[in-house]
Amino acid sequence: MRVLIVKTTSMGDVIHTLPAITDAARAIPNIQFDWVVEEGFAQIPSWHSAVDTVIPVAIRRWRKNIINTIKSGEWQRCKQQIQHQHYDAIIDAQGLIKSALLTHKAHGIKHGYDKYSIKEPLASYCYDKCHNISKDLHAVERIRQLFANALGYALPKQKSTQTQTGDYAIAQHFLAQSVPSELPYLVFLHATTRDNKHWPEEHWRELITQVSTLGYQIKLPWGAPHEHQRALRLAEGFDHVDVLPKLSLFDVAGVLANARAVVSVDTGLSHLAAALDKPNITLYGPTDPGLIGGYGQGQVYLTASSLQQDTMAALTADYVFTQLSDLLVSEGNG
Repeated sequence: MRVLIVKTTSMGDVIHTLPAITDAARAIPNIQFDWVVEEGFAQIPSWHSAVDTVIPVAIRRWRKNIINTIKSGEWQRCKQQIQHQHYDAIIDAQGLIKSALLTHKAHGIKHGYDKYSIKEPLASYCYDKCHNISKDLHAVERIRQLFANALGYALPKQKSTQTQTGDYAIAQHFLAQSVPSELPYLVFLHATTRDNKHWPEEHWRELITQVSTLGYQIKLPWGAPHEHQRALRLAEGFDHVDVLPKLSLFDVAGVLANARAVVSVDTGLSHLAAALDKPNITLYGPTDPGLIGGYGQGQVYLTASSLQQDTMAALTADYVFTQLSDLLVSEGNG
C-alpha cells in the first residue's frame, strides 16, 4: 500500500505527523509513504523508516514571485512529481486551502478533515472522503485518528481504554549515528521567531549560572546571525557554555538526541526535542500550549499565564531552575 501525505508546514506540525506514520506502519504490513513538505523541512520525513519519497514544495518562496515560479518550470516539475503515480490513499493532514489544492493534484482517493473539524472549511471540498475528528484532541492525536480513519485500522490501546502514547520512531535514527559526549550536557533553545516569545537574556544568564552547580555543560544552537549574537552574549564569561557552529537541522537533531535535557522557548525545535524523547521544559508567555504543545514523555510547560502574567519575564530563573532540577531527578539524571 502506498500513501501520499500532504503536510507542508510548520516544523512542529510536520513533526506532529510522525506518530501517525508509526501507527500505520505497525498496523499495515509493507505500507510506504511519500510526503509533500515545505523545502525547509524536507529532512524531517526522511528520518522515519516508513517514508520513501519526500516531495519538497516551496510555497512560501513561490508566493513572492509567482510569475518567475511559472516561467522557471519549478511548479510544473513539482506537480509532475506529485502526479507521478496513483496512490491507494492521499491524506491532507494540514487542512488548509493551500494543502488541499496540492492534495487535489494527486491521483488517488483523497482524505481530509470534514468542514466541522478542519482549519479552513473550504478545503474539505477537495476531498473524496471527509472525516470528523474532534478539535478537543492534541494535534498529534488528531492526526493519528485521521490516519486511522482514512486507512482503516484502530489506534493501539493501553491496558485501559486509553490510546497508547504515539511513537515518533526517529530517536534511534540519531542515537545510532552519533557519538555521545564525554561530558553530560543540556541544550538551551533560546531562539524563536516572535519577540513576545523570547525569554529575557538576563534570565537565561541567571539560569546558566545556577546550572553550573549541577555539573552540566550547556550547548547553544542558533540559525540566523542575530541568534548567533544572542548565543555569544548568553555564553560570555561562562566556561561551561558552548556556542555551537551553524548546524543543519539533521546535526541539531543529533545534538538534541544526546542531551540529558532541554530548556526551550516556543519554537519548532522544542517539538523536535519531544520527538527525540528528550526531557524538555518549554517556556510560554502569551501563547497557550493547550493542544499544540510538546507531545511525549518528560514534556513540561511553564506558562506566564499560570502566574497570572502575560510576559515571559514573569518566569524567573529560580522558578525554571527548580523545575529543571526536579525534571532531571525524575528522569534519573539528577
